[in-house]
Amino acid sequence: MDIIEKLQDKNNTAAYRFLLDLETTSAESNELYGHFEKFLTLLSHQSSFVRVRGFRLCCAQAQWDSENKLEHHIDELLAILDDDKPTAVRQCLSVLHTVILYKPDLCGRIEEKLKTLNLAKYKDSMRPLIEKDIEELRKTFV
Repeated sequence: MDIIEKLQDKNNTAAYRFLLDLETTSAESNELYGHFEKFLTLLSHQSSFVRVRGFRLCCAQAQWDSENKLEHHIDELLAILDDDKPTAVRQCLSVLHTVILYKPDLCGRIEEKLKTLNLAKYKDSMRPLIEKDIEELRKTFV
């Protein structure tokens, strides 16, 4: 079973554990940078769990992104912030901190996306949490 198949495993617990292992590997080396395009394909998956995994792994490659793949695909990546699942949006907002740390030149593009988010579609219980996540992210902008 290859990386992408494991990330799409119907057993969400196993797939999540695998994601965490891949994120650890990504923090320590550029071993997975060559899979960036494969991770990108997960963004169009029907499952929000899988979409988030793809997003998180793309972002996890930020420190190794010598070919500016994040910049080339930033609009495609940031489109996930329009997801109907507020938990997916929150997870994605949290890992954007890594992108900003290693790719500060993308702050402007990220900020533009944040300004266009329609938070009204989320329940009153989730909207303030997303707003707080956005404010926390903005604090890291250079």
